[in-house]
Amino acid sequence: MDIFANLLLGLQTSMTPVNLLYALIGCFLGTAIGVLPGLGPAATIAMLLPATFAMPPVTALIMLAGIFYGAQYGGSTTAILVNLPGETSSVVTALDGHQMARQGKAGRALATAALASFFAGTVCTLLIALFAPPLAEVALKFGPAEYFSLMVLGLIASIVLAHGSILHALGMIVLGLLLGLIGTDVNSGLQRYTFDLPELSDGIGFVIVAMGMFGIGEIVANLQQEASRDVSINEVKGLWPTKQDFRRMVAPTLRGTALGSILGILPGGGAALASFGAYALEKKVSRNRHEFGKGAIEGVAAPESANNAGAQMSFIPMLTLGIPANPVMALMIGAMIIQGIQPGPSVMTEQPALFWGLIASMWIGNLMLLVLNLPLIGMWVKMITIPYRYLFPMIIVFCAIGVFSLNNAHFDVYLMALFGVIGYVFKKLDCEPAPLLLGFILGPMMEEFLRRALLLSKGDPLVLLTRPISAGMLALALILLALVLLPSFSVTREEAFQEE
Repeated sequence: MDIFANLLLGLQTSMTPVNLLYALIGCFLGTAIGVLPGLGPAATIAMLLPATFAMPPVTALIMLAGIFYGAQYGGSTTAILVNLPGETSSVVTALDGHQMARQGKAGRALATAALASFFAGTVCTLLIALFAPPLAEVALKFGPAEYFSLMVLGLIASIVLAHGSILHALGMIVLGLLLGLIGTDVNSGLQRYTFDLPELSDGIGFVIVAMGMFGIGEIVANLQQEASRDVSINEVKGLWPTKQDFRRMVAPTLRGTALGSILGILPGGGAALASFGAYALEKKVSRNRHEFGKGAIEGVAAPESANNAGAQMSFIPMLTLGIPANPVMALMIGAMIIQGIQPGPSVMTEQPALFWGLIASMWIGNLMLLVLNLPLIGMWVKMITIPYRYLFPMIIVFCAIGVFSLNNAHFDVYLMALFGVIGYVFKKLDCEPAPLLLGFILGPMMEEFLRRALLLSKGDPLVLLTRPISAGMLALALILLALVLLPSFSVTREEAFQEE
């Protein structure tokens, strides 16, 4: 079957010594970032983008992907050991995982998190391999009108699923779209929103915005919120779960994997929403629901499998449609564009080794994380105790060097600092920067597809409504928008993101 031939091609690509090395580096860095609360995978990937310029495209993407799902693993370690989630998606893991650790079951909790994540990662790798090709074939039949409508639907869905206020998310998307318009209009050659600054004639670089908003903005916010990291659990014993533990974790892991796989595909969804949803579901259906919050192993297995499934399934819209489901996927698309690859369904046919190599590397990366995490727990525990004030100067210098190396221009460093300040202000105002980044990435693409659709229809905007798929997606976007305005839906949406 083609699927096996494709996976074999992927394994041959991902198992070259260089790619294995960078997958290991990505998994290690991702775990370290997940362990250190505050600096998430989006900030790390943003900072490392300049370092990937000299790498072959597949190697760069394998390393960045390793950082992403490595962070999901690492976040659970701090959540369980010190009740301090390294990642948003690990918040609910802390509820029962830390209680298990306080009862002397830290090893079993960590092993449960690692095994559930590995299972979910393996299932999702197969799901991506199975469903990506048919989806890409459908996407190849899309015209400019369908792509434009799909992006509108993606942006609306990201508003619905964003944290916090709907108005804030909408404002951030509009701002992102406006920032994406800065530069020279490719059709007319006119300058737009450049304020007569020649440095802005080519637009604002994606790396500059990402590093400023996610890197510098996060650092400044973390300096203000640094919490004491009291690692009270120094000894981790009994790493293997008992037979009874295995029996109790099977069903939650399966349910968490299924829910995470569905939610991961949604724009704006991904790991965080999946873990919250899986915990809430398990609390309702579990026979041991009375133990939740007191050290139930189901409360670790379900969210951990869900967040890993959500993280990996968010690759499907990115790989098949070129649409980012979350900020990390937006950064992955940015990395592809930097490498000269046009994201979308054509990647599978034009660069099969890259496409299948990335998919196969996900399973290899998950296996590496399983091997890395448990034996190195002692080292991760020591890392948690490093004060943040010792880390941030190095991170800022690294960011500045990375941005300067893009064009050897001081202006880019100043611009990054400006976006860092803006990112910090947005954090204080409780405005999530993720929708802004999605709008910034999708804005120029939407403009291009809209123009093409209008050119092909000789200027008739009704082309968006007369083509069935395009009209269907716009109708779905309208329904989502109407749902958001319903008070009952807004309450449910807010509850989904709240820590219980």
